[in-house]
Amino acid sequence: MNHIDAVAQQVPSVPTLFDRTRARTTHLVSPLLPEDMMLQSMEDASPAKWHLAHTTWFFEEFILKPFLPDYTSPDDRFAFLFNSYYVTAGPRHARDRRGLVSRPDHADVRAYREHVDGAMAELIDLERDNTPEIFDLIELGCHHEMQHQELLVTDLLHGLSFNPLLPVYRDPEPMPVTAEVPLTWSHHDGGVIEIGHDGNGFAYDCEGPRHKVYVYPFAIADRAVTNRDWIAFMDDGGYGDPRHWLMEGYAVAKKEGWTHPLYWWRQDDEWWTFTLRGPQPVALDAPVVHVSYYEADAFARWAGARLPTEAEHEHAFAQHQIRGNFLDEGTLRPMPGTGVWGDVWEWTASPFTPYPGFKAPEGALGEYNGKFMVNQMVMRGGSCATAQEQMRASYRTFFYPHQRWQMMGLRLAVDG
Repeated sequence: MNHIDAVAQQVPSVPTLFDRTRARTTHLVSPLLPEDMMLQSMEDASPAKWHLAHTTWFFEEFILKPFLPDYTSPDDRFAFLFNSYYVTAGPRHARDRRGLVSRPDHADVRAYREHVDGAMAELIDLERDNTPEIFDLIELGCHHEMQHQELLVTDLLHGLSFNPLLPVYRDPEPMPVTAEVPLTWSHHDGGVIEIGHDGNGFAYDCEGPRHKVYVYPFAIADRAVTNRDWIAFMDDGGYGDPRHWLMEGYAVAKKEGWTHPLYWWRQDDEWWTFTLRGPQPVALDAPVVHVSYYEADAFARWAGARLPTEAEHEHAFAQHQIRGNFLDEGTLRPMPGTGVWGDVWEWTASPFTPYPGFKAPEGALGEYNGKFMVNQMVMRGGSCATAQEQMRASYRTFFYPHQRWQMMGLRLAVDG
């Protein structure tokens, strides 16, 4: 069996992928009360109910309406409520008011999902000349829903963090007792390399075209920065020393009162954090999480290092098997270890810009990534809230440099 055949056997069929993706979302919301489904703690976050409905609207809008004859929506008003940012798909409800939409209620949204799932099953069973085109769109819809699965749990964490009772999403589990992992480096020669998706399997448009870039010799850390490392930065006055910070980052840190990662507090001479498994002592040897690009960059400077570029990250780890602490594991928090994939998304020094030769697709789906290619920074590697089958070495996610509520961490690099 050659490599391509082996990979093909591992890739699920599109109908199987659709069923599994939709089931995973249902499983993620199964512990939630109706009141939990309405939480919206800030404009960047959305209620779980909205995520359920929006991912359903995506299949309805871009697949069922164009391709399934005589398809009818259970409520045409849902298109206004559950569109996100697709301007060419029509008007949208205000993003910061999604948590005010109490009706349709959860039962209505669940019925909407069942209605669309039934229509999708009907469409999948049809034999048509354009089935490959439809299946490509279904695959995109599944990966879109996986992105929202990650947003669902991180948005929920942010919302629950404002409750003084500090409720749990999943039952608490103690962190393993581990020893400190020394920081070691893997060294890489400079030269012309290729990055970007190679065309085998699914990828978002922003992952291509594959192209050549030049990198200088560099070394990259064999593990992510840990909480133990971060506390040393804090104890050394890192948050208050402007020498380590970009001017804009220092201004934001001062304005927001940052003195530690998001969700941390001091209790009985020990650092604690709020997680999806409730309040827990900070695990010293787990990767630090919920830090902004500004904080990550300041830490790297303090440590006498820097953040890797996305080209360096991809080049260093492209041959590493995609295995790690992902959403599938159910830990829902970074764990101690030396893995490359999962645990935390790792900030890079690269802005989210188009690769040479990039062209957005025609129509509303061309808005998926292209219009966000300004003022955001690339992250690599996936997190404990990312579905494993979504991850690729070429995967680029992106956030604004001040944002912290996602599973955001870092890995160091140095020149030479």
